[in-house]
Amino acid sequence: MSLKLDRAEMAFTFKGGMLPMTVMELTSADPERIREQLSGKVNQSPAFFQHTPVVLSVEKLDEPHLALERICAVCRSHKLLPVAVRGGADPVKQSAWALGLGWFPPTADSRTRTLEPVAPVEPVIPEAPEQVAASSGGRIYRGTVRSGQQVSAPEGDLVVVGAVNAGAEVLASGSIHVYGALRGRALAGIHGDTEAGVFCRELRAELLSVAGNYKRLEDIDPQLLGCSVQVVLRDAQLRISPLE
Repeated sequence: MSLKLDRAEMAFTFKGGMLPMTVMELTSADPERIREQLSGKVNQSPAFFQHTPVVLSVEKLDEPHLALERICAVCRSHKLLPVAVRGGADPVKQSAWALGLGWFPPTADSRTRTLEPVAPVEPVIPEAPEQVAASSGGRIYRGTVRSGQQVSAPEGDLVVVGAVNAGAEVLASGSIHVYGALRGRALAGIHGDTEAGVFCRELRAELLSVAGNYKRLEDIDPQLLGCSVQVVLRDAQLRISPLE
């Protein structure tokens, strides 16, 4: 009897893919220190912590497998979803598998790279220098915001004269203006400003948020994708409409 299945009978196929993923590079294995820092980041950008998958990089830690389960618990309590561990020796690999996580080998340049705790998979190289609009408290960023990079304006509006790539994140206390394609995450009004908004030339966003109210890509009307739009908060709901 042949075990070969026709394509119509196949339940799945394997395909390679390049998905945007946030790497949380750990410089401490102390769960309480991690909890304290995560709590501060939740207050800064709550919409980011909405079941976001992360890879835990333990390349800078000694014996991280001893605290791996508690670190994962801290992440989940802040709505981060650990999906894999990067780096470490065989005990780390075995601990990751026991916790139902994947494991990636350490990167070749892990000893020389210095990244933020929530960091890109690849080092970030800005395309052009950024400028700060000091008079208004806002910020102007010139160039592409690359995958894994975060650009923020803690006070005022953020203006990006360029594109925001998939896997990148832009945040602002006020509104966000993107004079290019917005493919990453845009979080406006991160301190609760309900009058803030997101304005972009080409909408492809993974996530949009205003004052903690958010929509993911799958929640956006497909007819608006690729269009110039404005995103504002009305009656506690995000409203997306074309920019005339």
